[in-house]
Amino acid sequence: MAEFLSSILSWQLIVSVVVILVVIHLLLVLAGGGTYLERKISAYIQDRIGPNRVGLDLGLPALKFLKGLFGLGQPLADGLKFILKEDYTPRGADKTLFTLAAVIVVVPVMIAFAIIPWGGKLALPEVNIFGVIIKEQVVHVTAANINVGLIYLLAVASLGIYAITLAGWSSNNKYSFLGGMRSSAQMLSYEIPMGLAVLMVLLVTGSLMPDAIVAFQADHGWLILYMPIVAVIFYICALAEGNRAPFDNAECEQELVAGWHTEYSAMRLGLLLLSEYVHLFTGAAFFAVLFLGAYHLPLSWVGGPVDHLLHPDNTSILGVLAKFHVILGKTVLVVFVAMLVRWTIPRLKFNQVMGMAWNGVIPLSIALVVLASIMIAMGWTQLWQMLAMNLVVGAVFLALAPASIGTTENKKLRMAGSRFHPLAGERVVTGAAAAARADHPHTTI
Repeated sequence: MAEFLSSILSWQLIVSVVVILVVIHLLLVLAGGGTYLERKISAYIQDRIGPNRVGLDLGLPALKFLKGLFGLGQPLADGLKFILKEDYTPRGADKTLFTLAAVIVVVPVMIAFAIIPWGGKLALPEVNIFGVIIKEQVVHVTAANINVGLIYLLAVASLGIYAITLAGWSSNNKYSFLGGMRSSAQMLSYEIPMGLAVLMVLLVTGSLMPDAIVAFQADHGWLILYMPIVAVIFYICALAEGNRAPFDNAECEQELVAGWHTEYSAMRLGLLLLSEYVHLFTGAAFFAVLFLGAYHLPLSWVGGPVDHLLHPDNTSILGVLAKFHVILGKTVLVVFVAMLVRWTIPRLKFNQVMGMAWNGVIPLSIALVVLASIMIAMGWTQLWQMLAMNLVVGAVFLALAPASIGTTENKKLRMAGSRFHPLAGERVVTGAAAAARADHPHTTI
């Protein structure tokens, strides 16, 4: 038995299992914290307070000092609400697909993080535990160290479209169906420029493995400096893929009630909302790996042990912990920017979303890939050369954008009885009744 276990056990297997368990629970905690953070950010932007009542005292006198606590108990209260509410299935809905969609939507986002390099490499010694020998090995602190890492992440993330389409169709609701169709068209459109952005990373770094991409950035500089336009394109696509504002036309409360999850309630709705936030954090971690150096920080000017801890060649446990906190901090920062975008940029109309993809982002991505290929073939791969190419292409795009994308400005229609845009020759006067304007009590007999 000991010999059999020695043949199948390795440090890489053990570390991968530990990473899976830790990161899955971390993502669940971050998703709950993300709802709290989003509420607080929107409140500050709108000059409100946000959650500030529900603490972590759980109604126990012994925990009275945790009462209130800036509303940090609100995510826990929301989770309990989803569990305890009635799980309702609308009449005419396909019950099997209706339930299956809520499960399918969670699976892709929970396995997409597998290739994220959370801590670089770790050197572990040979150990003998009751006759079971685990040999010395330098392991990758990730769930799956595969040579097609970026392709895996793109493939897994694209599976979410099936869940959204199933949820919209099986609900037997026209608003849900329209939301599902919108999401399908939007995700298919923005997967093209996202794939081209990843292709740009492959052309520059020469690898699809996340560790190799991080090592390249540690030696040559972060890719957001090489390709700022590509980074912006990827970030836009990540927001569109996750149905985040200003691309949340699949939900679009003003038109579709709540879009593709209108008919969902209780824990099934909780799974849908959970998947949205987990997708957001996974996409942010992906962005940090591709363009922000993942766990690397440009601390060469500091020197000494701090700089060495975050270098890809450091294989100590202290280095792994430092790298993990750095990439986690970058991920939260990218999520914070996405939340700022949601509460500062108005939602785009659906025709604007599709026009932006096919008339703007996709042609720009193709131009960048072609020019980058030419420059790499010519050997012009220094930072200033790639940066100059990106800035020139961005300037040309901004100059041509009005002609290529066009304008979709709303045109006001004159309406009978309208106070702000009445019919020609009509004058509309409105105002509150005298009783409403009075500053004393009014009694009707």
